[in-house]
Amino acid sequence: MTRSAVQLYTLRDVDRPFTEVLELVADAGFEGVEFAYRVTEADPDAVRATLDETGLDVAGAHVGLDALEDDFDETVAFYDDLGVDHVVVPWLDAEHFESVAAVEAAAARLAKLADELSAHGMALHYHNHDHEYTDLGDRTGFDAFVDETSFGIELDLGLALAAGDDVVERLHALGDRSRLVHLKDYDVDAGESVPVGEGDLDLDAVADAVDENDSEWLIYEYEGANPLDSLERAGSRTNELV
Repeated sequence: MTRSAVQLYTLRDVDRPFTEVLELVADAGFEGVEFAYRVTEADPDAVRATLDETGLDVAGAHVGLDALEDDFDETVAFYDDLGVDHVVVPWLDAEHFESVAAVEAAAARLAKLADELSAHGMALHYHNHDHEYTDLGDRTGFDAFVDETSFGIELDLGLALAAGDDVVERLHALGDRSRLVHLKDYDVDAGESVPVGEGDLDLDAVADAVDENDSEWLIYEYEGANPLDSLERAGSRTNELV
């Protein structure tokens, strides 16, 4: 059964204590949160207590590649303490998608991390942007990356749409690799993230694909201004889709 969550990067500029941000997410009707960088500055005990008080579950965490490669044990221990099972690498530089050889090297690098995380009971995922969609002739850099890997792909629907991908077809192709899905609506003509329901995503088709894949989490993300203004509406709309 798919559940609803918020990628907390959405609320990065909300000038409130981190635990209050978690309370706002719960009040908006979401079932979980996906951590981003701000959690590393918070008191883990207070975070755990707030999760317990609000009933929020942890959908996953975006964790930089440097932290995983340079401080693996400490990083894993920190996120394990917060109940994180899904670790998402949120970015690889564009250079990693400029050639088949570069893609293969990046895929091998992350596959090694996936094996190491698996030994600790965690699953690795990669979150796309749009710069992965380079032209490699017979396919895109993102196609090549998906072909060369077997770990999870957290498809950012908005950025994939911006890159010209058929996101519904992509979700179907990913199948059970899409345990986590980023519900970022996008206005292609304007070139910007918009609150869910105001962009070009075919939400009904997305919901069908997510249901067919039995994805665990549909994770709302919005990169525009004033995210609190639309948070409650986004919670309602996201829950309608799961």
